[in-house]
Amino acid sequence: MIFPKFKLSLVVLLFGFGMQGLYSQSYKFTTSGVSVLEKKEKGKWGEWSNLELVNLVVNLDTNKHRIVVYSRIIQVYDILTYVPVEENDTDIVYSFVCKNIDGEECTISIVTRKKQDNRKQMYINFGDRIILYNIFTA
Repeated sequence: MIFPKFKLSLVVLLFGFGMQGLYSQSYKFTTSGVSVLEKKEKGKWGEWSNLELVNLVVNLDTNKHRIVVYSRIIQVYDILTYVPVEENDTDIVYSFVCKNIDGEECTISIVTRKKQDNRKQMYINFGDRIILYNIFTA
């Protein structure tokens, strides 16, 4: 009689692991360009830098709660908070409050521009500087 209970427990355990895989996902993007915006001395925003063409991989892993940008210096962001999705007539915005490996907090937003053929952009906002990547699904 112990064996059937063990068998049932094993089936329930394996089913639980299988269901976890359905809810945690990894999303892979490729960048096509990057631009940077910085605040000046008096707290006013400067100008966006010229768009630099870059071909990088970005991985959003909701299982590991991590976003990684595979640039020359790999950027690793641990997701602290998943912000509710915001949607309006022009954009769909998925945002995450994150911390990089240096302990700096930032907000990373993946924006889909509905009226621009669903073009996607990723903004990494540190408060005093913003890194913008044009991205597409890999």
